[in-house]
Amino acid sequence: MKQTVWFSEVGKKDVSIAGGKGANLGELTRAGLPVPPGFIVTADAYFNYIRKTGLAKKIDVLLKGINPEDSRKLQVASREIKHLIMETSLPANLKEEITDAYEMMGDDVVVAVRSSATAEDLPDASFAGQQATFLNVSGGSEVVRAVQRAYASLFEARAIYYRIINHYDHNKVALAVPIQQMIESEKSGIMFTVDPVTSDLTKIVIEAGWGLGEAIVSGSVTPDRYVVDKASNQIVNKEIHTQTWKIVKAGHEGDKHVLVPRGEQSVQKLSDEEILALAAIAKKIEAHYGSPQDTEWAVQGGNVYMVQSRPVTTLKEAKEAVQVTSPVPTTKISDDLILTKGAPASIGSASGPVKIIHKPSEIDKVVQGDVLVTEMTTPDYVPAMRRAAAIVTDTGGRTCHAAIVSRELGIPCVVGTGTATSSLKTGQIITVDGQNGIVYKGKVELNAQPTVVAPVVSGTSQNVEQVPVTGTKVYVNLGEPDLAAKVAALPSDGVGLMRAEFIIAGIGEHPRAMMKAGRGEQFTDALAEGIRTIASAFNPRPVVYRFTDFKTNEYRNLKGGSEFEPQENNPMIGYRGASRYVKEPDVFALELSAIKKVREGFDLKNLHVMIPFVRTIDEFIAIRKMIEEAGLKQSNDFKLWIMVEVPSAVILLEDFCQAGIDGISIGSNDLTQLTLGVDRDNQTLAGLFDERNEAVVASLEHICRIGRKYNVTVSCCGQAPSVYPEITEVLVRAGATSVSVSPDMVSATRKLVASVEQRLLLSSIPQDKDEAALDVIP
Repeated sequence: MKQTVWFSEVGKKDVSIAGGKGANLGELTRAGLPVPPGFIVTADAYFNYIRKTGLAKKIDVLLKGINPEDSRKLQVASREIKHLIMETSLPANLKEEITDAYEMMGDDVVVAVRSSATAEDLPDASFAGQQATFLNVSGGSEVVRAVQRAYASLFEARAIYYRIINHYDHNKVALAVPIQQMIESEKSGIMFTVDPVTSDLTKIVIEAGWGLGEAIVSGSVTPDRYVVDKASNQIVNKEIHTQTWKIVKAGHEGDKHVLVPRGEQSVQKLSDEEILALAAIAKKIEAHYGSPQDTEWAVQGGNVYMVQSRPVTTLKEAKEAVQVTSPVPTTKISDDLILTKGAPASIGSASGPVKIIHKPSEIDKVVQGDVLVTEMTTPDYVPAMRRAAAIVTDTGGRTCHAAIVSRELGIPCVVGTGTATSSLKTGQIITVDGQNGIVYKGKVELNAQPTVVAPVVSGTSQNVEQVPVTGTKVYVNLGEPDLAAKVAALPSDGVGLMRAEFIIAGIGEHPRAMMKAGRGEQFTDALAEGIRTIASAFNPRPVVYRFTDFKTNEYRNLKGGSEFEPQENNPMIGYRGASRYVKEPDVFALELSAIKKVREGFDLKNLHVMIPFVRTIDEFIAIRKMIEEAGLKQSNDFKLWIMVEVPSAVILLEDFCQAGIDGISIGSNDLTQLTLGVDRDNQTLAGLFDERNEAVVASLEHICRIGRKYNVTVSCCGQAPSVYPEITEVLVRAGATSVSVSPDMVSATRKLVASVEQRLLLSSIPQDKDEAALDVIP
């Protein structure tokens, strides 16, 4: 019995031999369409394997009478079956046949080992995605191992579940395995030969994104969307979406998530010529099959390849469709309108009159709708920042105060321009493009986008963004009480970093000055009210409050602050964080009273606390004692975290865990500057400040490793997860229990985390017979 066949040897009628995916790859190849070459390990080879080894009977026993809605039993059965498969070697003749076919493709060709069930991609049903695909596989033995892992994936819990509820007999569903040369796609996506939402047969819909297609197919990123009219062959609609990260090949080690270069993030992914070339292929495919098709494509080196085609099985009768479009600008904005450029710090665009200020005492000059222009911001600028339509600074990078606050407030911001306060004039109308880091003269319309009103389609639900559930929690950074209700509506798991600085800046007076005037209780009450607002909005989701981390220069700018704060040459590494609480316990007591009032007076037990900038074990022990003496004792419903942002805390992390911390939150901004010796607000050194530096990444991985060892929660609330998808991937892979990001990045980060977790699940399917099988929830 022949156990492997080349794509050219099968067609769409050979589902029983090649599975749905394999049969369609063969059909496309026979039709002369551009398909990467490959071969298929047949369904007969799978049946032969499970029957002759006795696996079929064992699988039947384990699945007999199982209730698909009983997730626990489903998981147990899945785990046991996958373990049996990985313990049972493939027949020697099958291994040899697979290896021989692979070697005929060339020397160490990199391939994708794909799953193609005989109940997949059928004309009346599509179970695509239920089994695993393994990318970037090379070497005969590795390909054989990947085939066995693919066989095991036929019994993922989700696959078992789908077969049962769709009445497919497990014993009659086989798995063929297409082995196809990998395309290292620069861009990729999905193409429907019919509008899948409106069922409009006259349109072709193309979705496109950067990198490998997995991010687009899985819905982890929002792709561009192009619509082509079949009759006129005209592009009738474009939606261009920003893509900040992509998946690329990482040597022979699999894939990785990387940042899309800034200049490519918001541009149209496919040229008009490429769109029309794909549309021409779509028409050929539909004509060949005689029915609407859902296809996948990739572009490498300017060449288009089709990597999948399956029937569209969701067509419904469209009752009504309305489309309202505004044209996408085709003319480039004149360079003469560019006044200055800097680092894009907070997305969006806004226009308004310039208001230049140089010190906190001038913030009252900024009125609603002004564009705040200054050298750099500090927490005492927050009231003005809240009124501003946009912010432009001379100095700072993407993790500076202005950038962080702008993202939280949701207003456009450009930082590090170098010349804004000298080149711009108060009262001048400008437009700030926070997406691209550009400031334009006058009011400029940016990012005109088409608006599509979805039709009412029978049998479909509204087209609402779906946010995946993730094992790694996604928290949000928040400090502005006025935004609590709005931010609480986002799909976050709670607040991973609640900053006190916003509230204190709103109070406007140094706490010691208020104590001196006999108004210490007033400070406590105002602080408690701000904390209560946020904790109440998120209740019962957790809110982790970071004790005040003002630096001396920021405290001096508060009313009365100059009387109590020293002048420091470098406040960034000066008198701040935990050290202040130890030296000024009376001021710290005001903050502790506010926490106790919120937890007990307002009964908001979802509030927990975190100590910033901890340098030594002795500091932590002393502060914990103060917290306990204030009547706040660690328990199951009151957790005490520390910020790990000083290298000494990284080095001594095991000692901190043994001392009794409940959680760790990585402050990636300070950790990076202290590890690299780079002031994060120094524009001259901005190019060196990078959380992706090997030394910083090594610290992140060490922190996660120690946290797992001691069963201590590990999170990251610095700006790195909001800015760099690579850091999010490092954290998830290393075992961080959560990340905390700016509000504008919650949905995108959850999708990214889901993508990374999915890859980890697939890579964890046992490769050798003595490895434990993976338990996957359907």
